[in-house]
Amino acid sequence: MKQHKLMGALAISGALALVLAGCATDSGSGDKGDGGDKPAETSAADYNPQPRENLKEGGKVNFPIAEIPEQLNSFNGDASASTATLAAWYMPQILLMKPDGTPYKHDAYLDEWKTETVDGKTQITFTFTDKATWNDGTPMDWTAIDATWKANRSIDEGFVPNATDGYKEIEKVEQGDTPKTAIVTFKSEFAWPKMPFLTGVIHPALADPDKFNTAMIDNPHAEWGAGPYTVDTFDANKDFISFKPNDKWWGDKPMLDEVTFTGMDSQASINAFKNGEIDQVGVGTKDRLAQVADMKGITIHRAQQTANTILEVDADKPQFADVKVRQAFFMAIDIEQQKKIAWNGLDYTEDPAGSLTLFSFQPGYSNALEEAGYKFDVEKAKSLLDEAGWTEGEDGIREKDGVKLSVVYPIFSDDPTQKALAQSLQTMEKAVGIDVKVDVRPSNKFAEDYNSKNWDVAGLRFTSSDPFGAAWFCQLYCQDMGLNLSGVQTPEMDKRIKDEVESIADPEKQTAAAMKLEAEIFADWGLIPLYNGPSISAVKEGLANLTPEPYVGLDLFGVQPVENVGWEK
Repeated sequence: MKQHKLMGALAISGALALVLAGCATDSGSGDKGDGGDKPAETSAADYNPQPRENLKEGGKVNFPIAEIPEQLNSFNGDASASTATLAAWYMPQILLMKPDGTPYKHDAYLDEWKTETVDGKTQITFTFTDKATWNDGTPMDWTAIDATWKANRSIDEGFVPNATDGYKEIEKVEQGDTPKTAIVTFKSEFAWPKMPFLTGVIHPALADPDKFNTAMIDNPHAEWGAGPYTVDTFDANKDFISFKPNDKWWGDKPMLDEVTFTGMDSQASINAFKNGEIDQVGVGTKDRLAQVADMKGITIHRAQQTANTILEVDADKPQFADVKVRQAFFMAIDIEQQKKIAWNGLDYTEDPAGSLTLFSFQPGYSNALEEAGYKFDVEKAKSLLDEAGWTEGEDGIREKDGVKLSVVYPIFSDDPTQKALAQSLQTMEKAVGIDVKVDVRPSNKFAEDYNSKNWDVAGLRFTSSDPFGAAWFCQLYCQDMGLNLSGVQTPEMDKRIKDEVESIADPEKQTAAAMKLEAEIFADWGLIPLYNGPSISAVKEGLANLTPEPYVGLDLFGVQPVENVGWEK
């Protein structure tokens, strides 16, 4: 995986937990946060890190997941956060990450990973270990780096990547002294040399556009994987996948005998945890915390997230074609009220989440949403709708040319907090004359419905894999990237992103330019950030090195080796 952001259904339960750069990486207290006199502590990271010698060999772990997604190629534009979670367990983790966002090589895969400047151009050298081999027997070598670059550098060659950021700045990939060495040369000095190939590479077989886009639909293709685990059982119809130790693995022995993931909606997952059927579950709402409060033999882990809850409208739909209607929709939203509902009973607060590029705790952050002109202002929203020609009908809902200003907002959860948030939004929009129809759908329909734009308003989680915010600016705000489907992106803005942001080689200056341009982009009113939030999980006591995958979890920006997940002795 290379992406900075991956989407997921808006999950207040904490299933899509994330990370924090630049904070202490202590493991936290495991405080239950159950409403007692002492406020619950949200640590930077809280994932029960343990050395391998503290763990016992063997055992099984069962996890819930929002869905077993249709697209199982984690580099593909239709991939979701769930795809990334599953990929981490059977695809190569060639690069890992400390909780503070510092990347380092996985020694089982790489003998060398270095960055230098050669003749004014950034150059990265990867040297794979002699033993590094794909499950089908193909040597893991420079062809993996080459294939990953070619599949992700452009949308013009038939591939549908999640993002081209970083990869499109590469001039060439060449074999070094032996096939085991790949030399990556950028077109010039590159501001974010540690970004590309950050947590993965693809099998050379996927260098074909058709295979890249379609071969892994409902098929994990374990033979194209490599690592301590491999696929044991896969059943798309039952939303189930299990992993077993890989007899072709050459590194540290995996601690577990079996790892399973089962697709579950919000209520099913909490019931399964209470019944002992799964070993970890998100409890990021007051209701879910209360349901596990009296359970014995569990620990509550609370960590900060680097995720953004965002609200998006589809400007390609006639209701939102006018920018004034889009602005009115967002200005009718009381974000502070939404936060109160989301975090009711969690003892949690945070600074405004006014950017999708940086988090408020990162150097260089500014509130781009505020700079774009956002504020909660019902009268201003009404005035904008008047200017757009939408007049109030007898029922209070606005009309134009005989058509009601009515929009569909699907939610993919039966969680009470999620429903309360949707109903709150519905009430806020009705106050300015916009009818929001809330449609509750199964969680396993999220990726399909989002990618096909089967919505007028969408609530999402954008999850971040690393602290290099500006490096991934295009993934959110360029056309045809598949993540932002608001329809407000333009070729003109694509050019400005390239000229005014990506062309800057200094990372601090590039970040400042990105923050400035982000305020202009928000002023097109296609999407806005609402909040970040905590990650809170209930976990069976003794489970260690939690959430090793990118994009999810309790370990900040951490990407831990999956072979180290296990049970304490």
